[in-house]
Amino acid sequence: MSSIRIEIRAGVSDLRAEAWDAIARITNPFLSYAFLSTLERSGCLDEASGWVPQILCAFDKDDTLIGAIPLYLKFHSRGEFVFDWGWAEAAHRAGIPYYPKAVAAVPFSPVSGARVLVAPDHPDAGAIAPALVRAAIRLADDAGLSSLHFNFIRPEDRGLFEELDLPIRAGMQYHWKNRAPHSDAPFEDFDDFLKAFRSKRRASIRRERRELRREGVSARILQGDALTEEVMRRMFRYYANTVDAHVYGQRYLNERFFIEIAQSLRENIHLVMLEQDGAPFGGTFNLADATHLFGRYWGCEREVRFAHFEACIYAPIEWAVSRGIDVFEPGAGGEHKYERGFTPSPTYSAHYIADARLRAAVRDFVDREHQAVDAHIDELREMGPLKGT
Repeated sequence: MSSIRIEIRAGVSDLRAEAWDAIARITNPFLSYAFLSTLERSGCLDEASGWVPQILCAFDKDDTLIGAIPLYLKFHSRGEFVFDWGWAEAAHRAGIPYYPKAVAAVPFSPVSGARVLVAPDHPDAGAIAPALVRAAIRLADDAGLSSLHFNFIRPEDRGLFEELDLPIRAGMQYHWKNRAPHSDAPFEDFDDFLKAFRSKRRASIRRERRELRREGVSARILQGDALTEEVMRRMFRYYANTVDAHVYGQRYLNERFFIEIAQSLRENIHLVMLEQDGAPFGGTFNLADATHLFGRYWGCEREVRFAHFEACIYAPIEWAVSRGIDVFEPGAGGEHKYERGFTPSPTYSAHYIADARLRAAVRDFVDREHQAVDAHIDELREMGPLKGT
């Protein structure tokens, strides 16, 4: 491999948008320069938030960006959605400081994607990725960090990390797939989607939507020019109100982010806004590309029975079917999603642990957890609410 230069940048904002997007290849909107730089500019990523950008970059002899890892110095484990609290407690009991650590991820976003970005047409593309991972490990060791975590990696990237002896951790999310089990074709409409359910669950979903209509609740999809500053301020208020109402909630995003992302990533934003008798009262903030819809933030100013399901599940699926979207990823958690047509899908992460004692314990835990996750997914697929499961 020809010589490459590794540098740390204080954020993607230190790079040219065209250079970053050329290596990110926009595999999903979360890796785009627009999304990451808006997080930086709006003040969501800094020492106060516990997310400090340390973007690891590879340049060739012509100073062209040929690879990168979206890396962050972390002082806690919040906003990651790959839960390592138990590891931190085990480290503490062993007298091993667990924080700070390094995380390669998209902040606050449990969305799988490339974590090692490489210029696809570079003659040494196959060697750049392992070189970057090794550089990240050296960086962690030199800085005295406890660990380095690559969260929500793509399934096809598992081999890269396994070859470097990083254990792969398995997790699970619920994803909706636009594939009718009765025809093996995309759903024609929402009613066609309902045909995939067993009769009891199908009737339950119809009953929930009828009750919402009786209460005067309707959903509107807002995109493009409809994403005015007023609309985005309202969406932030819904988000903040709902986060603040839960003891586990933490505001990862601020109002400035909501306003600016409507400008920087306008074509990918998908809002579901709920109205009751014409008056807005809640909604969801989502992102979309040509093939995927990603559910992110739900909020409301008052509770209306079944409104959460309409904004977070039914209206987005109805829209996804109408647009030929392949997959809807609604985010982490949610048994209610499983009951409403989302199927269990594995997720993966890779981990480097500096201390040999903790490394051995983590590897053993990950191996056992992987078996348990696989068994749980198999069980859920057998007993699901859809026909043929």
